[in-house]
Amino acid sequence: MPLNIPRRLGQREIDLIEQLAHCQLEMTPRQFEAKWDVDRSQIAALCHCSLGNVKRWFKTDENYRSPTKYHRRYLALSDFYLEHFERLPLELQQLICIDRSNLYKKGSHRS
Repeated sequence: MPLNIPRRLGQREIDLIEQLAHCQLEMTPRQFEAKWDVDRSQIAALCHCSLGNVKRWFKTDENYRSPTKYHRRYLALSDFYLEHFERLPLELQQLICIDRSNLYKKGSHRS
């Protein structure tokens, strides 16, 4: 079976990588929770972490733990998808794992 040959980077791709490397796309769990009517288990699912971790992000005592930059990035990307889902082309939705067949079924919410 032939191996895939990586695509060469042109100046456009090099410039995009540079921009993405310095991107500060982040959203705190408190900001996300204030904007969206989610519970802590949904935040845990979005951030690929345990509910216990999420609960510690909301503590105000010595048990407080700060979410990592990766968790804040997951929340920012989730916010982006929630805000702009309808404007994303179907092909892009499929690339980012959004299955339209499960949307808007009985019992789901749509605003």
